Amino acid sequence: MTLPRSSAPANGADDMGWRNFPSHSAFQTWSLRPRVPRLGAMATRLYTHPIFLEHLTPPGHPERPDRLRAIERVLDDEAFSALDRVKAPEGDEKTILYAHPENFVERVRAAIPQSGIVSIDADTSASPKSWQAAVTAIGAANAAVDDVFEGRASNVFVAARPPGHHAEKATAMGFCLFNTAAIAARHAQKKHQAERVAIVDWDVHHGNGTQDIFWDDPSVLYCSTHQMPLYPGTGAKSETGAGNIVNVPLAPRTGSDMFRDAFRSRVLPSIDAFAPDLIIISAGFDAHHRDPLAEINLTEDDFDWATGQLMERAGRHSSNRLVSLLEGGYDLQGLAFSVAAHVGRLMKG
Repeated sequence: MTLPRSSAPANGADDMGWRNFPSHSAFQTWSLRPRVPRLGAMATRLYTHPIFLEHLTPPGHPERPDRLRAIERVLDDEAFSALDRVKAPEGDEKTILYAHPENFVERVRAAIPQSGIVSIDADTSASPKSWQAAVTAIGAANAAVDDVFEGRASNVFVAARPPGHHAEKATAMGFCLFNTAAIAARHAQKKHQAERVAIVDWDVHHGNGTQDIFWDDPSVLYCSTHQMPLYPGTGAKSETGAGNIVNVPLAPRTGSDMFRDAFRSRVLPSIDAFAPDLIIISAGFDAHHRDPLAEINLTEDDFDWATGQLMERAGRHSSNRLVSLLEGGYDLQGLAFSVAAHVGRLMKG
């Protein structure tokens, strides 16, 4: 299949529109008051690792290490003291082949520089530690899958970078090197004999990579809510794959009511009909109204609500098995508050 591409922006900026993006190395000016979660019987697990801060991008790039620093700061609040915090393990490189051909994997490996920062495409960069960061993100996602199948956690949040949902079978793009969510879904199938895996992607940009990888695979349901038109230009309602792709494009300036109506009418019934053994969330928080890369007007309450809806479906179909993987979110305050709401809801069990 050939996926459609968006045309170049009229203003001459690159596809993601991030040139001259303001750097926010300091974010002490806003207060952090996350909701205090009411804990369930089994702790929510959190995976992260210092190596994720060493995937470097050019000055002014929105996908920057400060994103994880903002998340770390908000989750350091005592409201999250019961989080089961685990250092992410480095992944098995062979599992990358679950979603990507070997020649592509070797091209990415060869592109990693000895020093400095190189461009993979107009938006996607690599630095000396990018390979290790990407492989550790995969290791964390696969470990999270193991945790929920082996009873160590009912749900897990992985705070990692680089993100993954734009990486197609043989193309790194949109800040993404490898498709972590796709690899984790395949890991669940191969190691834990999961027959059906659902991936729900609420990042404001369509996950063209995940759609590409599972386009003709009815064992994986892919549901995406995203702004359209917007990078990467895919995600029309008519793109349905083998009946396993559910695209829910949202018009610019969509707010809470329309988002929730779309989620209720398209995403949740699809999950119920599919009855997955595992739910994976591609958890991008760039549909927050503060985010500079899009025009959807959600709040952290919407991410709390959507998380709760997916937890209900995980309880109904998947023995509560739910894994959430960080994707986008580029305003530090919007990202931190949204992650706090998301993780707080996961902790309610």
